[in-house]
Order: sequence, then structure tokens, then C-alpha cells
Amino acid sequence: MPNDVMTDADRRLAWLTRIGVMVVHLLGRTWRIRADNEAPWRRLREGGKSIIFAFWHGQMLPLLYAHRRQGVTVLISEHGDGELIARIASSLGYRTLRGSTSRGAARALIEMTKAIEQGAELAITPDGPRGPARSVAPGVVTVAQRTGVPIIPVGVFVRTGWHLKSWDRFVIPRPFSRVHIVYGDPFTIERANAREATEEAPRLRDRIVAAEELAGESR
Repeated sequence: MPNDVMTDADRRLAWLTRIGVMVVHLLGRTWRIRADNEAPWRRLREGGKSIIFAFWHGQMLPLLYAHRRQGVTVLISEHGDGELIARIASSLGYRTLRGSTSRGAARALIEMTKAIEQGAELAITPDGPRGPARSVAPGVVTVAQRTGVPIIPVGVFVRTGWHLKSWDRFVIPRPFSRVHIVYGDPFTIERANAREATEEAPRLRDRIVAAEELAGESR
């Protein structure tokens, strides 16, 4: 059978991708997005510096829309619905890396480090791909320590949304919902080695939680 013949699974995935991209665009155009404290990370971008955005897996969707067509590289799981999310992200203008900061992390760390060395901006969900929700796997702080690149903690508050019955309570903002994004100040992992860097995971969690709480204060 020729290699370019699509299977039923391929067709279904392509169809779901088209539907997913259309839904994100239709919903996103109605969202009333407010973003606070963007200046610090924008200055880094304008200066040609790489950065790492870190946010919870369940808050991924409004951020995918807010940062569309900016060329950010996003780490997406190889498990479950990762292929669908990767295709939707690619259609929104993202570059994608497949892997996890917790399972099979060694290869993912190599790929993330390589991407940063080539000038990429990364977006990582430190509690993905399977949780526990709002936990921080060591991969993100390890790659930040190796490269010296600052981490930008990101918190999101959605005024009204649908929450999926998944481990991360994945949120889909309703049409015309207010979406408040708060970016924490950049910080670096100044540790001598990767083992010491893992001790910084609680600090990253605290900073993401603080950004999330600030976003929620707008309610």
C-alpha cells in the first residue's frame, strides 16, 4: 500500500484538527483578554533573549490563542491526545517538541536545550502530561539551569468557562468570557548543577500560583 494513503485514524485526526482550530479561532475572537506585566518578557524578546514560559496544563488553551503566530516552541506530550494538541498548536503558528518533563525526560531535556541554543522561546506545562495538577516536575528548572534562560511564570483566570472532567480540569473559556493573564517577573535558576536545580521546583510552583492568584483578583 502506498505510504501516502491515509488510514481511517489519520482521516479522523485530520478532521478533529480542522474542527479544533476552527473552534479555537471562533471562541478566541470573542474572548476579552487582559494581560498584565508583559513588559519584562517583551524586553527580553526584543533583546533577542530566549525565555521559558511556565504555566499549568489546564490553562493551556487561552494561552495558545493569546500567543498564536509568535513562533513559540511548545512542549507537548507524546501520550493520549498529544498528537491532536500538537497539530492544533502547529496550525496556530507554534513550533512543537514532543516529550515530557517527567516521563522520558532525558530526551525532552536534550531537545529543549537544543531549541534554546538555537534561539527558541519555550512554553512548558510543568505539571503535564498527567499531573498531579499544579505540581512541578523537575525538567523545566533543570533546562533553565543548564541554559541560564529566565523562566516566566504565568497565571490565568477565566471568568466563565467549561472545565473538562480531566486530571487538570482543562478550561475552555465560554464565548465573550473575560480572560485575565498575569506574567510573573523573570527569574533564573542559579544553581551549580541539575541536582541542585531540582530544589527550585517549589519556588517555581509558588510563583505560578502567585501569578494565578493575581489573575483571579480581577473577578
